[in-house]
Amino acid sequence: MPALGAEMEAGTLVEWLKHPGDVVKRGDIIAVVDTEKGAIEIEVFEDGVVEKTIVEPGQKVPVGTVLAMIRGSGPEPAETIVPSAPVLAATPPSGVPPPSLPSVHAEPGRIRVSPMARKVATDLGIDLTRVAGTGAQGAITREDVERAAAAAQGPRPTPGAVPRDRATAIRTAIAAAMARSKREIPHYYLSSTIDMSGALAWLRTENEKRPMTERLLPAILLIKAVALALREVPELNGYWLDGGFQRGAGIHVGVAISLRGGGLVAPALHDTDKMDLTTLMHQLQDLVARARAGSLKSSEMADPTVTVTNLGDQGVEATFGIIYPPQVALVGFGKISERPWVIGTKVDARPLVTATLSADHRATDGHRGGMLLSAIDRLLQTPEKL
Repeated sequence: MPALGAEMEAGTLVEWLKHPGDVVKRGDIIAVVDTEKGAIEIEVFEDGVVEKTIVEPGQKVPVGTVLAMIRGSGPEPAETIVPSAPVLAATPPSGVPPPSLPSVHAEPGRIRVSPMARKVATDLGIDLTRVAGTGAQGAITREDVERAAAAAQGPRPTPGAVPRDRATAIRTAIAAAMARSKREIPHYYLSSTIDMSGALAWLRTENEKRPMTERLLPAILLIKAVALALREVPELNGYWLDGGFQRGAGIHVGVAISLRGGGLVAPALHDTDKMDLTTLMHQLQDLVARARAGSLKSSEMADPTVTVTNLGDQGVEATFGIIYPPQVALVGFGKISERPWVIGTKVDARPLVTATLSADHRATDGHRGGMLLSAIDRLLQTPEKL
């Protein structure tokens, strides 16, 4: 059972998607696990054959429990088979490839449904063939199932099945993680105002060359600038574990995404610094769609090495966030707005954004934090190089 959040202690196996004897490859989805943040798809991190499943669907087990065993792709031992490694580790290895675009599983016949919607339908006794999907490509989402149950005053849950208040569970998980963060992490906070006139001018010119479906959002420039800046200040990219800093094997930016019905998640965009802007835009759109449909992958939840939050669309001028443990930094952005800006001896109206850093004082100090914000500013002045 992988650790998919700072305060996650256990998870419930919803279903196996692979079974004993099945051949699996790195990146294959093997199971669906239910957590406080929703249903998460669990990946395999090496090639092999599923030797046996240990935990049955419906069982709730602690983090670290072996769910299944795989046999490596080498020759099978003559006698007892000793698996090369558990299929699922608490923290997946680095280098996991970016998520592919399919976001839901197709039910036999024609139904496309997210893992969370499938679980809620089971809890509420809802027939998915009678539910209209409003998600991507007609997929049935959790909200679709809940609406169908409310409209029909649907069948009562099967005996022993107790529907969960997902919003309350999410808030409880967030509260636990944030309370731990403020209790254990000595935060320091910095802010910087960045002139976005050059970046926005370049973005307008660039988008004029692109079809509507390929156009870039300003948020993509901000995320990419953060990722590249972390190459220069790597001690803000990683984790505080076992009394010391552990640098992230890659730069996996966790993007804070608000969920319909309340709460948020911050899944990872893997190797953010290595993606071009077009790829990064596609990956972000896919991540947001799957987060809200309830079909994220385990590596996306366990891998973030830093978090970026942007509340500009809510009109917020600046946001000073709380670090998500065991990460050591969170970068925030407010709205881009026209404000007075001194250029030489003149005052001009420029589109400005306030960038903030919340950082763990055990891992770095204000000098290094200031270097990160300075690097973000510098990178945004040459957007064509992002």
